[in-house]
Amino acid sequence: MAFIDELKIYAEAGKGGNGVVRWRHEKAKEFSGAAGGNGGKGGDVYFRGVRDIGLLASYAHKKVFNAGNAAEGENWSRQGKDGADLIIDIPIGSIITNTRTDKQYRIDEPDQKVEVLKGGRGGLGNEHFKASTNTSPTESTPGKEGETGEFLIELELVADAGFAGLPNAGKSSLLNELTNAKSKVASYQFTTLEPALGNMEGFILADIPGLIEGASEGKGLGHKFLRHIRRTKLILHCISFENEDAMDVYKTIRNELETFDPELAKKDEIIILTKTDVATEKEIKKRITQFKKLKKPVFTVTILDDDSVKELKDSLIKSLRKKEQ
Repeated sequence: MAFIDELKIYAEAGKGGNGVVRWRHEKAKEFSGAAGGNGGKGGDVYFRGVRDIGLLASYAHKKVFNAGNAAEGENWSRQGKDGADLIIDIPIGSIITNTRTDKQYRIDEPDQKVEVLKGGRGGLGNEHFKASTNTSPTESTPGKEGETGEFLIELELVADAGFAGLPNAGKSSLLNELTNAKSKVASYQFTTLEPALGNMEGFILADIPGLIEGASEGKGLGHKFLRHIRRTKLILHCISFENEDAMDVYKTIRNELETFDPELAKKDEIIILTKTDVATEKEIKKRITQFKKLKKPVFTVTILDDDSVKELKDSLIKSLRKKEQ
């Protein structure tokens, strides 16, 4: 099933039940008074957060959601049964926009629930209209329609750190080595067609599909997924030794992030120089010296060297734990 991080749906709250005209029947006293109950209240619509980033895909072919309608009033002044509320589960990290009102809701925690539509009120039964001047009312009112709305759901992955870099920079391989992820790896560009997550000793790492120059304007694949890096605490810039001008690559990716959202430029960064197995020792030292001028942590790594992966992992865990304090 394809990963979906943006979805539009239409939802309806339940209709209120109609009030009814009924009469009290007592022994030897037929039609002894009004006894029509009010209608029940229509069901409300809620969104609720769950830990499942792939959940939106299950709604791909279901675009209309309905809460339950209420029952009409009953005899003996009994109110009709309320309609069932509708709870739509969505991944935590989702931003919900009512496109008719522009009102927004954010779901940041598991089991967090927000009400987005109210069910209609129940109509009034004839007992409601009983008075000293009107002892046998024949009047009742219908239930109200529930609220309706069109909603845009946009998922922003909630991760502690996110990999950013050009296609085929080794991000997926690193994610697999550092976590329990099984992200697809191949020797061609745009292997990663959707974000992938992995758990590194309790910290969530996100592999964002490869960016290219112009990604923030819609080029390539990365623009669709740039928003997933917004909530990360740390950006991991992956730059392959296969690139001749590594600094230019770094500036290109950083520019795309900043163009998409200026706040991304303020996030802490770690530079990861990947695929050291294709470089000479002299080239490695030269590039390290070049990037240390940025006064950011710099690591060299190849998945062929367990020690380099371990050193990077230990440093990431230390940095992320420090941010929690």
